[in-house]
Amino acid sequence: MKLSSIIQPEELVILSKNDFTLFDVSAGSKPRYDEQHLNGAFYLDLNTDLADIKDFAIGGRHPLPPLGHFAQLLGKYGVTKDTNVIVYDDKNGSNAAARFWWMLKSVGHEKVQVLNGGYTAAIKAGFAVNAEVPSAKPAEPDQFIEWQLPLAEMDQVEIAANSDNHAIIDVRDANRFAGLTEPIDLIAGHIPNAINIPFTENLDANGAFLAPEILKEKYSKVLTDYKIGNVIIHCGSGVTACHTLLAIDYAGLEIPKLYVGSWSEWSRNNKKMILA
Repeated sequence: MKLSSIIQPEELVILSKNDFTLFDVSAGSKPRYDEQHLNGAFYLDLNTDLADIKDFAIGGRHPLPPLGHFAQLLGKYGVTKDTNVIVYDDKNGSNAAARFWWMLKSVGHEKVQVLNGGYTAAIKAGFAVNAEVPSAKPAEPDQFIEWQLPLAEMDQVEIAANSDNHAIIDVRDANRFAGLTEPIDLIAGHIPNAINIPFTENLDANGAFLAPEILKEKYSKVLTDYKIGNVIIHCGSGVTACHTLLAIDYAGLEIPKLYVGSWSEWSRNNKKMILA
């Protein structure tokens, strides 16, 4: 039976601490982690651990790190293919937990789950917190040849932007998609032919993922109207797009392509854009 990509906080509370390895990947929240985090959690930094940041015009704001670096990172924390990994952040999985989930899945790691509701939900459920940084037991790094989940490069997105046979899903909020505001990148707007399904629509009023059957109903139409290889998901920098990929997997649907460069790369390369 396939392991669910989401774990409920109540399930986490009853697990033995020896049954899993816990990661806090709350981007920009290292000071909070140092002060208080879920008991036994290691901290990963989005910018230095889960990305290889260089020129934003080449790969966007959060390009994937080299596979060798990622393998070394997992080995540092003793993560092997048999390790049960549970990931959380303090933004309902949209901060960086989903990105780490996608990266693990994409190197063939099946035993990985994102904590539903994240840090706050775990505390509410009674999971212990402290400021202690756990000691890792390193393991021999695995050898990864390629990212196994589908990716789209900018030239493929350009083809999709001019094709009726492709779907481009932009998961940023509606105002950013419409070009009314852009708090991070240089230009406001969106990729031609893209449709807007904000990642926040994956969550209920309490910040937890919607039930799998609701998410399946939400995404199945667009994923069946097009060949799965012709569906591309993107955001601003390839991070929150993983939240929607996680929601799609949680719904039991096939995972589409991720455009890691996203709007941060596209908008810096003189590509066609729909502006406000």
